[in-house]
Amino acid sequence: MENNPDAKLLRIFVGESDRIGPDPLYEKLVFEAKKQGLAGATVLRGLMGFGANSKIHTAKFFEISSDLPMVVEIVDTEEKIRAFAETVEQLFKQAKSGGLVTIEKAEVIKYTASK
Repeated sequence: MENNPDAKLLRIFVGESDRIGPDPLYEKLVFEAKKQGLAGATVLRGLMGFGANSKIHTAKFFEISSDLPMVVEIVDTEEKIRAFAETVEQLFKQAKSGGLVTIEKAEVIKYTASK
């Protein structure tokens, strides 16, 4: 991906316990993004959050939560992001999972591989 003032950020919010078979949904999303040639993906693990069901998920010393919030972020061209959003919808159906998917403006000012 080149420097691009018109790039898009795809942000996918899922739960840590969302799965497709034995595999975490967030992992499937990353591997599928790589397979489809997107520029890159990052998974972030949240410490606390809630979604459409309004249930609080948190990581505290006295509680063990197996369903912390997970966010997958992918930046690429609008064309690639919109095409991948369709794949995301299919993966959500396979996981029988809820979640949130957003597309936002992103300006890529540097994108290079490590040496």
